[in-house]
Parts: sequence; C-alpha cells; structure tokens
Amino acid sequence: MQFVSNPKVEDVFKSYPNTVEKQMLHLRKLVIKTAERINGLDTLEETLKWGEPSYLTKHGSTVRMDWKSKTPNQYALYFKCTSKLVETFKIIYKDTFKFEGNRAIVFQLEDEIPEVELKHCISLALNYHRIKHLPLLGA
Repeated sequence: MQFVSNPKVEDVFKSYPNTVEKQMLHLRKLVIKTAERINGLDTLEETLKWGEPSYLTKHGSTVRMDWKSKTPNQYALYFKCTSKLVETFKIIYKDTFKFEGNRAIVFQLEDEIPEVELKHCISLALNYHRIKHLPLLGA
C-alpha cells in the first residue's frame, strides 16, 4: 500500500495540546495500520478536509478526525453522515462506542480505545463503496 501525506497535516497534529496530540496520533496510527491490512487497497491519502486530518481511498468513504476546543475533553472520528457507516456501527457496537448523530464515534481523552472494534469500523469505511450494498456492510 502506498501512503501519500499532505505535509500540512503534520502541522495540524502539532497544533493540538500535548495530551490531545498523543490521542490523535494514536487514532492516525490505527487508521494507517488498518489500511495496510486491507486487500486491494492500493493507496491511502492523508489530507486536510475542513482543516481536519482526513483519510481517503479509491473505494472508501472519507474518515476524518479532530479535537475541538469547545469540547476539550473529547475527540472524534468522523464519517460521511449520509452513509450507512455510523448507523451500522450503532447496531454492531452500541455498547462499545459513544456516537454523535450519524457522523461520529466520540472518545473522551481518558478513554481506552477498543482497538479491534475501532479497526473494524475504519476498515468498513475505507471499503465502503465496495460493501455499501451488503446487509450491515457485510460485517
């Protein structure tokens, strides 16, 4: 897999407070590690959308992440709200994650992230256009 990164993304990570930067870099690592394990995924592009680190693949739906100063104790992984992604995550992982509408999985800074489950969600997003026709996205 080829990883293509916009150098401005690094500036965004560095702009977060230290405790937040650590958590955000951990999310980034999970996205990249997940993408590396997806068969047929040739390229993962790391860029900025709305000033937020975002990850794109040819057959996937954009995955974004951010921390906002107005909610300083939380950060989130965002998905396209018109997709079936968060709706599906709510069915599969209703007792595992906290959600914001149909657009995000929200974490508290002190949360320990359930990595296996989150990687599954990330994988579904990065493959979305291949699986969107399947019940529960093939989960």
